[in-house]
Parts: sequence; C-alpha cells; structure tokens
Amino acid sequence: MDWILETFRNNPSIPIFLTLGVGFFIGQLKYKGFSLGTVTSVLLVGVLVGQMDIPIPGPIKNVFFLLFLFAIGYSVGPQFFRSLKGEGLKQVGFACVICVLCLLCTWGACKVMGYNAGEAVGVFAGAQTISAVIGAGIDSINSLGASSADKQHWIALIPVSYAVCYVYGTIGSAWVLGNLGPRILGGLDKVKADTRALEKEMNQSELTSDPAYIIANRPVAFRAYKADNEFFDTPRSVADTEAYLLKQGRRLFVERMRQNGDIVEPKADTLINKGDEIVLSGRREFIIGDEKWIGDEVYDNELLNFPAEQIEVLVSKKGADGMTVDQLRSQKYMYGISIKSINRAGVSIPVYAKTKLYAGDTVTLVGLKSEVDLAAPKVGYPDRPTNASDIILVGFGIFIGCLVGVLTIHAGGIPISLSTSGGALISGLVCGWLRSKHPTFGRIPQPAVWVLNNLGLNMFIAVIGITSGPTFVSGLQQMGFPVFFVGIVATTLPLVLGMIIGAKVFKFRPAINLGCCAGGRTTTASLGAIQDALGSSIPAMGYTVTYAIGNTLLILMGVAIVLMM
Repeated sequence: MDWILETFRNNPSIPIFLTLGVGFFIGQLKYKGFSLGTVTSVLLVGVLVGQMDIPIPGPIKNVFFLLFLFAIGYSVGPQFFRSLKGEGLKQVGFACVICVLCLLCTWGACKVMGYNAGEAVGVFAGAQTISAVIGAGIDSINSLGASSADKQHWIALIPVSYAVCYVYGTIGSAWVLGNLGPRILGGLDKVKADTRALEKEMNQSELTSDPAYIIANRPVAFRAYKADNEFFDTPRSVADTEAYLLKQGRRLFVERMRQNGDIVEPKADTLINKGDEIVLSGRREFIIGDEKWIGDEVYDNELLNFPAEQIEVLVSKKGADGMTVDQLRSQKYMYGISIKSINRAGVSIPVYAKTKLYAGDTVTLVGLKSEVDLAAPKVGYPDRPTNASDIILVGFGIFIGCLVGVLTIHAGGIPISLSTSGGALISGLVCGWLRSKHPTFGRIPQPAVWVLNNLGLNMFIAVIGITSGPTFVSGLQQMGFPVFFVGIVATTLPLVLGMIIGAKVFKFRPAINLGCCAGGRTTTASLGAIQDALGSSIPAMGYTVTYAIGNTLLILMGVAIVLMM
C-alpha cells in the first residue's frame, strides 16, 4: 500500500486515468433504467481515489476544461447564431427565460439556507445538470477579493453539493418533463393527440403529391424486379413508371434496367417493356413487401452491382439554407436522392415535409454515386469521412478566447470578467459558426468533437474529485442532507414554471413546449423521456435552438451566481 501511495503521489497521471476508466465503467451500468451517468460516476470515483491525498498540479484540469468548453461552443455555434434572427427568436427568448428561472430559483433557495458561493455553485451545477458550471464557478471564486482560506473552503464544497444534487437533477428532470409535464399541459392523451396532429401538419407537402415523407433513420434499399404487372402491358417510360409508383404511396426511382439481356442506364423517357428487369431505390418499407404492384423480385448480381453512396452533407449553400425538405426534394438535382436523416447540433431532427434546413445542419443523402455527386454540392459541403482535425483552429481559437476572457472590469469594487472558461466557450461558438459559413475551413470530425467534449470534461471532473477527496466527507457532514431537498426545488420549480410560461405566454404547442424546456435546461435525457412518453420525435424541433442558447447561458451563469451570492 505504501508503494501504491508513493507511486500515485509522484505520478498523478496514473490515478487520473484509473479514475476515468472506473468512472466510465460505472457510468454505463444501469438498474431498472437508472444510471449515475458518466460525470457523476467519475466524480465519486475521484473522491474515493482522492482519500489517498494525491496532489495534482492545477494546469492539468484547466487545459482539459478549456478543450471541453471549446468543443461545446463549436458544436452549437451554427445553431446559436442562426437562432438570433428570424423565427428562432421566439425560442431564444424562451430559453433565456428558462435560464433566468434556473438561476433565480437556485439563488433564492441557497439564500434561504444561508449557503456560501461554493455551495451555491455546486447546487446550481448539480440541479441543472450543467457540469461545466463547476469550472466557471471556480474561476469566478478565485477572482474574488476574499481571503485565500475562504476561497479554498468554498471551492472544496462545490463537488459535495454538486454530487448530492446531480442525481435528482438528472432523474427528476426526466420525470418532471416526461411524466408530470404532459399532465400539466392538459393530460397525456390530449398532448399525444395534439402531437399527432402536429406531425400530420408538418408532413403535409405543399409542392408535390408525394406522400412518402417519413421520420429519419429509415434505411434506403436497392432491389431488382421483373416488370410483370399489367401496367406494363403497354410500354411505359421511366417517368410514367415513377409517377405510377408515387400514386401508390411509394416514392421510388428507376436506377438501372436489363433489356434484351443488356444492362441500360435509363433516362426519364426510356421505355420499360413487360418482362424487363428494373432496379428500384427507395426507403426499405416502400420497396419490400407485396410484389403485385410491380412484379416478382429477381436476384441479378450483375444488375445490382453498381456504385451507390451514402454521404453526410454540411448545409452551407444559400439556396438550401432555409429550404424545407419539401422544397429541397422538388429540386431537379435531387432526382434519385433520398434524405435519410437530418442532424442539428448533435440531435436527430425528424424528416418531415415542412422541416426546415439551416446552415450547419448535417443531411445524410443516399443514392447512386453519380446522383449524389451532383446533388451534394448544391446543398452544401460533402463531409466525407476523415481522421484529420484542424488543430490550428483549436489552438488559436482557445488562445484568443482565453485572452478575451481574462479582460476584467470592476463594478462597485467587484471584478467581473468572462474568465478563461467563458472566453473559450464563446471562441468555440464563433469558430463553429464560421465553419458553417466556410465549410472548407476549420473542420473537426464529429468523433474528435466527442473526444474533446467527453474526455475534456471528465478529465477535469476526475481531477476535481481527486483533489477534493480529503475534504469531501467533512464537507458533506457540514452541509447535511437538506442540500438534497434544495436541489429538488432548484430542479423542479424552473421546469414547472417554464412549461406554464411556454403554454400561456409563448403559446407553444405541447410537444414543442416540452422540447424547449428540455433544451433550455440542456437535459438530453429528458428529451428522450419526452419522446418516449409521446411516441414522437417532434419535441426535438423545440430542443435544438433552446439547447444552443441554454448551453451557453447556463455556463456563463456559473459566474453570475458567484457574484449574486
């Protein structure tokens, strides 16, 4: 044991990675749907490892925390700036209301209990499940004019109140929005009925008679059939055949043909004779099933051996920005192309006729390689898989953001600044937005963003847990169990008030209202609970804008609550 203690204390990187490994393992465990989550698990494991009294240099945690904040800003930057104009402003205003409610409810509850700045930061971070507030709060406390002893005492209490409040912050948010929310908004059955009506409205095509709009993430298939249906008793053109299929509710495309033993690349006016073999492409549920509508399926390896492509396209062209799915599908260059999914700020958006596309969205297109190569440049930038990240952007982005963040102004003797954490976050927002405008610049692949985000935050939390380990138990004894009930108030009250305000003041439809509440509170787990309860992905339409605003404001409010306390 003495050897382990000496090794850990002389090599702090070893216990940090031990904490990460064990914390991530525990965070994946579930019991009846309940999980501590990765961040809380890493913190608690860090506290346990920290009982060995392991000193860790401060710069380690700060470097990883800045990487995390930059990655968060980069992810939501396009959505953040786009929401500041046009129809997104309504949801922006609502997100601001939710964030202010979170701040005021937490501040009021902590004031009643007589908590200090450190305890309040921990309650806010845990109850609102915004772990990044810990770093912003620590930076703000360190900038205060209080004594060094007081500041260290306050900082030591942050992980204690955070850990106690985070459990209900996660579970309680999902329960309030997924179960209590529909009842507050008129009852589950009524909210479900309104959601189905909204889905129908969103899926109403205004430009075509195409009924084949469907929720995202449905596979696209290529199958070969023999044209034996009586429809082909008279030779039919490819265009007539596709129109015939569309009338039956099947949006399918004729991609290849075999006529008289030869393979043909068809055009719109190419005639299909009875007995010809044709390759159809489209969504799997429309292309497989009863074959009477076309003819028997055939297994012709040569006919089906052709290049098809699925590619992610970053929406960046002015023509595509602001277009609905309906409008995009009506473009000539989209012939033969299926829209498989739309991803916005890391959230899957339903592919409905009236779903709007915005710069920064990632659209997955599926079709023949020649068709995809034609369509992708019209929509935006083909985001082909790569392992390379623009580290120049990351390095200079964080450097400039931190320089801006350390600039300080004094109001009434109180130093006020964004801090390095706030500067890194805002720099990430700007860089992410610039990438959406100039997609050849500053690319960071999604897996790399995930690593910066998750590894950055959890490395920071691991160090916080290890360094606070020796004082964690005494801090918990000092605060007592009442902090758990303070966390319940700080979690529940803003959400309940937010749902009422969303319905009465902002006039949101129930599903959008619930999605906006989840986004403003940046609780992805709650979005899943809402969608499960309603049986619909519609709430995601209210999540993305409010998430971008909430993720920014709630982190910066880590500074505000310190000053208010």
